[in-house]
Amino acid sequence: MTAPIVCLGEILVDLIAPPGETLATATSFAIREGGAPLNAAVAFARLGVPVRFAGAVGNDPFGSRLRALVVREGIDDRALRTVTGETTSIAYAWRDERGDGRFHLVRLADRLLDRDVVERAEVGSALAILVGSVSLAASPSREAILGAVDQASRANVPVVFDVNVRPTIWATNEDLMRACKPVLQAATVLKLSLDDAVHLWGATHAGDVLECIQPYTPRVVVVTDGSRGVFRLNPVSGAIDHFPVFPVDAIDPTGAGDAFTAALVTRLAANGWNTPSDDDIRFAMAAGALATTRQGAMAALPTHDDLQAFLKTQVHIEP
Repeated sequence: MTAPIVCLGEILVDLIAPPGETLATATSFAIREGGAPLNAAVAFARLGVPVRFAGAVGNDPFGSRLRALVVREGIDDRALRTVTGETTSIAYAWRDERGDGRFHLVRLADRLLDRDVVERAEVGSALAILVGSVSLAASPSREAILGAVDQASRANVPVVFDVNVRPTIWATNEDLMRACKPVLQAATVLKLSLDDAVHLWGATHAGDVLECIQPYTPRVVVVTDGSRGVFRLNPVSGAIDHFPVFPVDAIDPTGAGDAFTAALVTRLAANGWNTPSDDDIRFAMAAGALATTRQGAMAALPTHDDLQAFLKTQVHIEP
């Protein structure tokens, strides 16, 4: 059996406000499964990549719903912990005036991802691991994630850091940066949004990000900026390439970045973790675009055939 990609971190239920509504105005919410690492795990599975998920849910109906989804999608659930007496985590989601997704997390069971869960995940024999910043905001999940990153590094397993900052769970940006630094130092692939870069370093342009990552040694760096496109950064040459988004009728941006990351990592694993080609970036951007076409983070996550069919309909645009 091919080694799996191991996704570690938050698993939760998204309560999504209707388009045009915020938490201050919404009177109803759509209920969807979510959490960035779980979204990515589902995206990998639909692309035909073996994947294992490591995290924690409560012993409640939402926890049962989430485990059922993991099993249904063909994801290995040996490292998914059910915590007796705890409640499954929730995230409230809405769109801002630019159409970008915004989130407010209520962290409960997901923060109880622990070292025992990481041991069950068998990180040292993985094809790669994927982590984000949310699980770094509390204990014991912080220590578990850092332990997984250390195990991966010692076993020469690539570390994918999809930052996914959620500002409401951090007291200060300095706390965020301090928690993220060990993962930044170990990352093989760094994927972040410009919003993430603002919170980490105050960087508002791709060029600023290129300067800020100089103390670290990721092999691949990609910066997303919602409907404004994607930037491929080369830390060695200093080159920055911009790719415009594919036009789609976007309904919900939740999970688009996770779809992008999973599709990109799928291509990187096949090319030996080298700098992604233009076609690799477009493949990932197609996944992100299609993921926005239905409400919820997972509803429109594409298969490989979906992506190939979509890309055949697109006019080639040079970066």
